[in-house]
Amino acid sequence: MSRTIFEKIIAGEIPAETVYEDDQVFAFKDANPVAPTHILIIPRKPIPRIAEADSDDHSLLGHLMLKAAAVARSVGLEENGYRLVINNGRNGGESVPHLHCHILGDRPMKWPPG
Repeated sequence: MSRTIFEKIIAGEIPAETVYEDDQVFAFKDANPVAPTHILIIPRKPIPRIAEADSDDHSLLGHLMLKAAAVARSVGLEENGYRLVINNGRNGGESVPHLHCHILGDRPMKWPPG
């Protein structure tokens, strides 16, 4: 199976503007932003989508969410708010089969989304 664009970004084969990284997650600015601030945070472990995570991923998923909040805070989104989005499957808007969380901010969000 070929590696996803996100695996290539993590490996440094495709450039990305890094916002945060540690041994479990990697956050970078989205190349096609849909909000003034649009950051993707991804686990280094290649989990195709949230529906394919399992109980062994419990700690990693918690770390991903806590770091998403920390990244949002670090770029100044905490005061006015932000949205975290995880897409799952084609109808959910998934475009890359590697679990990722969108951090969207610096504009009002509408409900319902999509």
